[in-house]
Amino acid sequence: MAELIITEKPKAAQRIAEALADGKAVKKGEKGVYYYEINHGKKDIIVGCAVGHLFGLAEKEKKRGMSYPVFDVEWKPTYETTKSAAFSKKYFDMLKKLTKISDSYVVACDLDVEGEVIGYNILRFICKQKDARRMKFSTLTKPDLVEAYEKVSPHIEWGMAHAGETRHELDWYWGINLTRALTSSIKKAGIFKMLSIGRVQGPALQIIVQREKEIKAFKPQPFWQLQLDGEVKNGKLIALHEKDKFWVKKDADAVYARTKGKNGVVAEVKRDEFQQQPPYPFDLTTLQTEAYRCFGAPPKTTLEIAQELYTAGLISYPRTSSQQLPPTISYGKIITALSQQQEYGTLCKRLLQKPVMRPNNGKKADPAHPAIFPTGVKPKALDKRSQKIYDLVVRRFLATFADAATRETMTVKIDVTGEMFVAAGTRTKAKGWHEFYGAYARFKDEELAQVTKGEAVAVKKLELLEKETKPPARYTQASILRELEKRNLGTKATRADVVDTLYKRGYINGRALEATDLGIKIIETLGKYSPKIIDEELTRHFELEMEEIQEDKKKQGEVLEEAKEVLIKILDGFKKKEKSIGEDLLEATKTAETKENTIGKCPECKSGTLMMKRGKFGRFIACSTYPDCNVTFKLPATGLVKALDKQCETCKHPMVTVIRSAKKPQEVCINPNCPSKVSAEAAKSIAQNENKPCSKCCEGKMVLRKSIYGSFLGCNRFPKCRNIMKLS
Repeated sequence: MAELIITEKPKAAQRIAEALADGKAVKKGEKGVYYYEINHGKKDIIVGCAVGHLFGLAEKEKKRGMSYPVFDVEWKPTYETTKSAAFSKKYFDMLKKLTKISDSYVVACDLDVEGEVIGYNILRFICKQKDARRMKFSTLTKPDLVEAYEKVSPHIEWGMAHAGETRHELDWYWGINLTRALTSSIKKAGIFKMLSIGRVQGPALQIIVQREKEIKAFKPQPFWQLQLDGEVKNGKLIALHEKDKFWVKKDADAVYARTKGKNGVVAEVKRDEFQQQPPYPFDLTTLQTEAYRCFGAPPKTTLEIAQELYTAGLISYPRTSSQQLPPTISYGKIITALSQQQEYGTLCKRLLQKPVMRPNNGKKADPAHPAIFPTGVKPKALDKRSQKIYDLVVRRFLATFADAATRETMTVKIDVTGEMFVAAGTRTKAKGWHEFYGAYARFKDEELAQVTKGEAVAVKKLELLEKETKPPARYTQASILRELEKRNLGTKATRADVVDTLYKRGYINGRALEATDLGIKIIETLGKYSPKIIDEELTRHFELEMEEIQEDKKKQGEVLEEAKEVLIKILDGFKKKEKSIGEDLLEATKTAETKENTIGKCPECKSGTLMMKRGKFGRFIACSTYPDCNVTFKLPATGLVKALDKQCETCKHPMVTVIRSAKKPQEVCINPNCPSKVSAEAAKSIAQNENKPCSKCCEGKMVLRKSIYGSFLGCNRFPKCRNIMKLS
């Protein structure tokens, strides 16, 4: 018999096996699912893996229709409850098979709430064990994994397991019951449409909607500024009147009249030097917001890439809320290893020459993991996106050890007939950590011309600028994460998913988060009839209670019973107003669907509107004046299609965006005959290959076909033969 080490993902299993093996790890498996047999000391060890969550919550007995509330749930294998998780059965079966040759167990899943739930469920439902030993590590490097095994904990992290299980149950209670309540309400109003809101999604949407309403209600207020363009001995100065904004035009006019055509004199020169401290090490939220600022990378994508870098052994565990790098990670060793990578060599050598290396740690801490840091392992081959995130992590790590940057702000006051104009600029005197952070340290230097007190200023131009106040900015995918963190809504690992879900449900859109009409109506309706559903205080209350479960200050059952009582009360009130809620949501839903399905003006009849429709053979675009105008356009069978509100420059047909999983959104013209879709090379390829025998079935011929993406050659025996040939 052997000891079974349970990991969360296949890549982690491989790295742990290779790290602990005294000799070579023996890879075994079937149906594409592998495990490893190794010897470590005098022990025979098997390293097996899950593939994320193998179990999910589901109703014990499925009720018909949309009846609610429901609280009777149990953990079931995900392959039984979710079609897209059917592949997980192979991993379930393999772990079950490995338990028959194992007599002891070690959980080596990610050390966080989700990882603990994954390991705990495998233990109790597959291994039939009440407890196991626990490996704790923050990187998948050999030294850390060997140390984690040698210092293995005798028990799993019960606080994390119970807190994680509670979170899953609470999210299930809120998600299934509120989905059924909203769907039932709109069904009573006359249509069937799945509408949903979540425990954290409701308050998050409300924050975005509140900002949207502030923007729409905003009334710009005019103000005036006086700008002076001056010339001095060493250059030019641009200065604003010291009052900055004039809210009354006649006041600005009076100053303008007094100073127009007059020259000035330098009344004061002030220089303030300050030390700009290095940035704090990355926690997950700051990594996500910084990647969005630097690359425009969505937070969810950043987390996915960071997770891949972690499993490749290149960075530490990314799902951390810590901004602190403890000495135990061996700064010197990591920086020495990084110095072997050409792009960081010079910077690392400079740090290694410092008598003391100390990071500029922040206040935020995480008991399970330190801040995100590179391990020093050299990447073998990274794609462009992964390379960017890796470089950002490395440079941030190095920058935290560097010296402060020295910056100087210079303020010049110019006296023009008793009216003061102020010019200000900031420059970097000593780069310090800016040099280590590289292109990511974007600080604009505005260096003023060198002047002395009493120096004459020739005024070349004096302008009276008329401006307006601007509405508050919409949240970005990065700033909403910071806002949710500030309000203690959701967790570091789930906030990006919350925002992503709001996009998928059509409640928000755009890079700058704009609440849609449907999103606004959902919040208005719930605020009117059932405000507790979107109450962030209630959400925050349960977040704090789950933290107390993790710290063993509260019992899981106590929190779940309280949640049931709260939800029953909310849903009882909801049922009494169900019809009114549905009627309020009906109009917004219809408007949203019409807007979503409108593609643009019909280029054929000029009077109709092209609308997205669904028929027997899938989605297509047709004119709203059918049957008078029978123009239609095909749409791809897969992917999300969105109107773009712009025309093709070549053929003037409307354009759409096609969004497909794991691929960059593609803007395409709906006209399959658009000249832009057939290049000279493609035309040549058509001439050479059209009507030739199909190379796959040898019975059909290759014929020209057209799609929204352009022309291609396909077998004329489709669908019996699906052979296609892409054109250059």
